[in-house]
Amino acid sequence: MKIHVLGSKNVPKHVLETITEGLRNVFPETKFKIETKSLKVPSQAFNQDRQQYLSTIILGEIRKHAEKQRLTIALGVVDVDLYVPQLNFVFGEAECPGKAAVISTFRLNPEIYDRPPNETLLTERCIKEAVHEIGHALGLMHCRNPFCVMHFSNSIYDTDVKQRFFCTKCYSTLVKILEKKEALS
Repeated sequence: MKIHVLGSKNVPKHVLETITEGLRNVFPETKFKIETKSLKVPSQAFNQDRQQYLSTIILGEIRKHAEKQRLTIALGVVDVDLYVPQLNFVFGEAECPGKAAVISTFRLNPEIYDRPPNETLLTERCIKEAVHEIGHALGLMHCRNPFCVMHFSNSIYDTDVKQRFFCTKCYSTLVKILEKKEALS
């Protein structure tokens, strides 16, 4: 499996490196490549009324990169406030299944909740959401187990409670998905 981690211009390289290292712990057989400042957030994704960015439009740009590079998945990391029409905000979004996933550091940053800066907490949250969105891109759905990385995060509390790894049930499903993909290639 090949995954590129694409950063937008305001996401520091060391944050991308920390996220990628966390992903390597969860997906040890995967080849990763970091591309800093390679993801342009399309201006048409910005919704003036909401003052947020429609994540689905950004996913389209990420998908183009994944297809061009013949990747399993491209993960975009942005620093803007994301939304989908039916929700107030999202921490990320992915094609399910598909080749594109995106997460945003914006609402994962402790400072948005009037907390002091904490890069360790920020990157841990980013890793969890990155694993979650990659799980969706691979075909996993949400899990009812609040400690599983595939649990839906309705708030930052949910993200903080869940672990960065898959529960036994989701891991078993993921193994079957990956075995099927390998058999088809």
